[in-house]
Amino acid sequence: MQSKYKVRLMRLNLWAAALLLALLAYLSEPLSSALLLGLASAWLALTATLLEFSHRRPATVPWQILPSLLLAGLLWVDPERHALWLWAWPALLMLPQPGWILALSCALAGITWWSLADLLGTEQTLFSGLVLLPLMLLGLARNRHLLPARAAARQRVRLIPGLPLWSAQRLAIDLRRERARCRREGVYGELMLLRAPRNQFWTLAQDLCRLTHEFENCYRLDHRTLAVLLLSRDIHQAQKRRHALLKGLRPSAKVRFTALNAVGALDALLKRFERQSSDFEVEAESAHG
Repeated sequence: MQSKYKVRLMRLNLWAAALLLALLAYLSEPLSSALLLGLASAWLALTATLLEFSHRRPATVPWQILPSLLLAGLLWVDPERHALWLWAWPALLMLPQPGWILALSCALAGITWWSLADLLGTEQTLFSGLVLLPLMLLGLARNRHLLPARAAARQRVRLIPGLPLWSAQRLAIDLRRERARCRREGVYGELMLLRAPRNQFWTLAQDLCRLTHEFENCYRLDHRTLAVLLLSRDIHQAQKRRHALLKGLRPSAKVRFTALNAVGALDALLKRFERQSSDFEVEAESAHG
C-alpha cells in the first residue's frame, strides 16, 4: 500500500523558478523591481528547501498571499518592464487558498489592471480587461472544481513525506479491506493503538513507521494517538511482532493490540482504548465475535 510523493519533482520546479527570478533580479535595472524579484526568488528557494517539513507547518497558513503581493508590487513599481506579468493572475487563482485570499487576489488583479491604463491606452486596456476577466473566471472555476479532490487528498495524504502515516479516515476504509484480506488469505491481522505524549509523538510516529513492513500503514488518529495495521502468518508470529515492536519503540505510552475480527466499530474500539486502565492490553478475537 505504497504511494509516491512527488516531492523531488516539485522541489526541482521550485528551484528552477527561483533561479529564473534571481536571474531577472540581477538583470533588472530599477532597484525596487530587483528587490521584489529577489524576494520572490528567496521565497521560492526557501519553500523548496523546507518542502519536506510541510507536516510542521499548519495547513491554515495562507502562504499564497505572498506571491499575490509580490506580483502586485512588481506591476506597480515597474509596469513598463513587467506589464506582461498581468497574465499571471489567472494562474495564481488556481492555487489552493482560503476564500479571503482569493478575494484579495481578485481585487489586486483589478487594481493592477487599472493602473496599467495610462501605459496601455484606452483600447488596449479595455481589450486586456475583456480577455483577463474570462481567464480569471476560468481560474476560479478550476479552483472550485478541485476543492473535493483536495479535501479527499487531505484525508488520505501522508502526513510526513516518505513515511506511511495516514489519516483516521483512511483507517476506517483500510480496516474493512484488511479484514476481508485476512479471511481470504488465512493470515492474522491486528490493530495496534498507541497513545503517545505530545513531546514524543513525532519521534514515536517515525520509529513506528520504521519498524513496520512496507505493506503495513500507520495512522495518525489525533494529536496523541497512533495506529498501525499489523499482518502476520499466525497468532504466534503476531505475539513475536508485538514484543519486537514494544522493544524497538520503548514507549512511555498506553498500547492496545486488537485482533481485526474483534475491532468492530472503530469509534467503539477507541472508547475502550480511552477507558483502558493498564499501559498494555491485548484484545483477542474471542473477546468480540
